[in-house]
Amino acid sequence: MIHYNLRCQRGHAFESWFQNSSAYEDQEKRKLVSCPVCGSSEVERAIMAPQIVSGKGREAATPAPAPAADPPPSTQLMMAQERELRAKLKELRDHIVKNADNVGERFPTEARKMHYGDIEHRPIYGEASPEEARSLIDEGVEVTPLPVLPDDRN
Repeated sequence: MIHYNLRCQRGHAFESWFQNSSAYEDQEKRKLVSCPVCGSSEVERAIMAPQIVSGKGREAATPAPAPAADPPPSTQLMMAQERELRAKLKELRDHIVKNADNVGERFPTEARKMHYGDIEHRPIYGEASPEEARSLIDEGVEVTPLPVLPDDRN
């Protein structure tokens, strides 16, 4: 994973993680990287201070501590919006989990059976690989991924 500081054409600074530099470049070329403040996809990497690694023990040098400061108002707004969005996504996911049957790995099979009328329609959720999900969508089966939030991985 690689961490980049980014800046949009309007000067909004933000950061993001990518699998590697090639993944960033590919997503940036396809206009998939966008500013969380204004939505602009005209984004470039901002200047970053490299982390220096010593040659002997390969231990990371300790960076100088940044001065403590409150985040700018635009960042505070984004943090509040992110918390609100996460809360809404959690509420949606909790509603689905409470009101639908978990069919686990049988999800693609069950969804197809319902789509083709082999079994009665009912709300379900479960697991599908990205390839299985694409195949379902290609067949016209309506599927939507459940949001996975960082808190869920504990």
